[in-house]
Amino acid sequence: MSTLQEQFNRDGYVLLRNQLDKDIINAIYTDARKIFATQIKRVTGKTVDIDDRDTFENAMFEFFEKDFDGFVSTGKTVQHSFPLHRLGVDPVIENLLKEVGLSAPIIGARAAMQFNSRFLSKGGSKHWKLDAHQDWRTGQGSLDSAVIWFPMVDAGADIGALQVIPGSHKIGLQASTTSGYQGGITVELKDEDFVQTEFKVGDILIFSAFLIHQSGNNITNNIRWSVQLRYNNLDEPTFIERGYPMAYIYKPETELVTPNFPTVEQLKEVFS
Repeated sequence: MSTLQEQFNRDGYVLLRNQLDKDIINAIYTDARKIFATQIKRVTGKTVDIDDRDTFENAMFEFFEKDFDGFVSTGKTVQHSFPLHRLGVDPVIENLLKEVGLSAPIIGARAAMQFNSRFLSKGGSKHWKLDAHQDWRTGQGSLDSAVIWFPMVDAGADIGALQVIPGSHKIGLQASTTSGYQGGITVELKDEDFVQTEFKVGDILIFSAFLIHQSGNNITNNIRWSVQLRYNNLDEPTFIERGYPMAYIYKPETELVTPNFPTVEQLKEVFS
């Protein structure tokens, strides 16, 4: 058993420094901002420099307030960028998963990008700051399923980097609410048991899907941009016995998203 797997089995997580190529991370980050910039221009009329962080993110907040539905759709669109999905199957990631014990890793859910800020929240929603939870509840895959999380910007306590409880992956699946994006654990947890993680761009956290963790509190005026990748192990006996269950359900809308679209003329224009 590798030292990495020993640490993973003991603590439920491993934080690896300078693990990912910064150019690869920047490509994901850049693609997402470019996609948002296009819609910011449409909604606000502003052409924003994606590398001017404060100005760009203020424009993100304005977009959010002026066209919430458009913002949500754009947020869904950035989940499908090529650089994001290329990373999810990169040999570096595959080998890391094998090092911590997933002998036959397979994607557990689509790669996910998050952009968390209290200024991107409506109606008391906690999407930007998740309560203590275990990711296994929403994946329900192999018992050794693992999550890889990393920010695309330097991240510490002030911008809400993850907080984890070491060893909590061994205490079983905890009772949880089912409301919201991800139900919060209902048993009482001690604040002092949580460990605050800190990252530079290129650092990654790999953790058991049973590890209890929560979002930190982003008290800055900036967005915490991050990526989450989830994996199962095809060799894990109970995963095989349960017929490789897939708890995530992806399905198309039943109605046209844009009514009376497209027209014949528009199609002729595209294919002229």
